[in-house]
Amino acid sequence: MEKKYFFDDPKNVKKFFTALYIVVIIFLISELFIHKHIYFPWEEYPFFYASFGFIAFVFLIMIAKHILRPIVKRKEDYYND
Repeated sequence: MEKKYFFDDPKNVKKFFTALYIVVIIFLISELFIHKHIYFPWEEYPFFYASFGFIAFVFLIMIAKHILRPIVKRKEDYYND
């Protein structure tokens, strides 16, 4: 008998993502009420840090995909020679 793990059940995966979305929404709403000690004027915009983090994440993925991947990529039969 094969061991069944927690995330093997689709119901548990759905519960996990629902909880994750709720936590994200709570954090985004709480950001509107928390005082921030800003250094630059653009830091006072709502959801600045969330937007900046998302844009930085997408930028890093694009850099890795289009610049770094061709550098480290090998031919398909590289190890067969």
